[in-house]
Amino acid sequence: MKKLSIIITSILLLLAGALAGCSSSKSSSDSAASTKGVKQEITVNLGGEPYTLDPAFASDTTSFWVIDHLYEGLYTHDKKGKVVLGAASDVNVSDDGRTYTFTIRDGAKWSNNDPVTAKDFEYSWKRVLNPKTAAYDPSSFYYIKGAEQYNAGKGKVEDVGITAKDDKTLVVELNQPIKFFPKVLLGEGFLPVNKNVVEANQKWSAEASGIVTNGAYTASEWKHNADLTLQKSKTYWDKKNITMGTIHFKMVADSTTEYQMYKSNELDLVKSVPADVIDQEKGSKEFKNSPSFSVYTYSFNVNEKPFNNAKIRKAFSEAIDREAITKNISKGGEQPAYGYVAYGVKEPSGKDFRDEAPTYYKFDKKDAKKLLAEGMKEEGWSKLPAVTLKYNSEANHKKIAEALQEMFKQNLDVNVKLENQEWKTYIDTFKQKNFQMARMGWVGDFLDPYPVLNLYSAKSSSNFTNWKNQKFDELLQQSLVEQDEEKRFKLLHEAEDVLMDDMPIIPIYFSSTNSLIKTNIKGITFDALTSPNLRFAKKVSE
Repeated sequence: MKKLSIIITSILLLLAGALAGCSSSKSSSDSAASTKGVKQEITVNLGGEPYTLDPAFASDTTSFWVIDHLYEGLYTHDKKGKVVLGAASDVNVSDDGRTYTFTIRDGAKWSNNDPVTAKDFEYSWKRVLNPKTAAYDPSSFYYIKGAEQYNAGKGKVEDVGITAKDDKTLVVELNQPIKFFPKVLLGEGFLPVNKNVVEANQKWSAEASGIVTNGAYTASEWKHNADLTLQKSKTYWDKKNITMGTIHFKMVADSTTEYQMYKSNELDLVKSVPADVIDQEKGSKEFKNSPSFSVYTYSFNVNEKPFNNAKIRKAFSEAIDREAITKNISKGGEQPAYGYVAYGVKEPSGKDFRDEAPTYYKFDKKDAKKLLAEGMKEEGWSKLPAVTLKYNSEANHKKIAEALQEMFKQNLDVNVKLENQEWKTYIDTFKQKNFQMARMGWVGDFLDPYPVLNLYSAKSSSNFTNWKNQKFDELLQQSLVEQDEEKRFKLLHEAEDVLMDDMPIIPIYFSSTNSLIKTNIKGITFDALTSPNLRFAKKVSE
């Protein structure tokens, strides 16, 4: 999910400003160094096996990083990180802001040489909405007329406002005018898939040989849990501007091993530098720090004891010394999170949304113990039910989980058991809500508080906490239709107040991305919302 604007002539300009403006130095500096005779291939690390390469089911940044190189939606990012038209060559918006008409680009093709059509988009979007599909994020389509009703099994697919008038014309009808709707269309769930391919083979996306793409790359080889190779597509409409020919994605979970591979020139890029080497790398020409509109959290399952009690959830939050975590473990410029919406969203006043919000909690050992005792008394417990904290094995997650375990012991006198899993297994565990307390982080879909707050609405298909709050949902709905920006932000602040008062999640820190890039690699685009864009990278001679 990412979005654009409403007036035809300003759609691209507004979006480009919104997204590009949030990034620091959008790409590694270009160089006059020659690419002649240099093989254009790059090797990077995913950190684990992608959960899926089917856009309808992808939910994680590991999968998204690959998917964003394989498929192209109506909009895409150019080499400067700006949002531009992709599979669409034109868009018209009705005067009332409710109807978008897209023209599919001449020459857009699938990797099997089928033309990309408006019917591909209609099929793909309705596939996500089909309740039988059980896609990851159908709720992101609920702005569209009839989408929610169809997805809930209470409406007909024919009544959904997604219509291919012909092969070139896609018409999208909204329930109401939404200022940021075009940004939504950058979400991975809105990427197209090839109907004939999908319906011919239920497991089409499980192996490289079955994947048919419309983006800059094709999947040429997939050795599961080892590596995945992408090759520049021969049928992509803009292939002449794609400079990186081959992308090798390794799948190494251990961050220390990944760093060693980089140092021995087995990798050209480390997306996230291990915390224990950040200080020594900061002065290097290869080091790059980038903003990230994201928050590192732990989620509660509010249906699981003891976290059915809000005071106990707050007690666990106040028992955490976030500054100790950012200074001693992450150490990459992260900021302790004393609220939920990350830094990076400017209000009409010009101030950051985060700076205009209160500090919702703090590290307070005494108050944490008090809240825990009050919560246990409310539940009639003389002994706290056993607690297991779950996390995935990759990167610094183990160190942070162990730090939390120690803090809960020291500050609450609670023994917490730790349980870890590899990423692909962990994603299933999380989606199945098979946890009491589990690590997760969210990257904003676009630079606005609404999409990240909406993750915890009752209707959100991304809400795995079992938490529901009518006032929270009403505030979000009011903000959605509010056209006055000052009033809209006020409503969003009130929604965050409700979320943080009831605390179905514990924000730990606001993230920052620390990367290492070989000096002979130029043109990688970094963004506060996405993983590095490798399409326009170049390997040069030095």
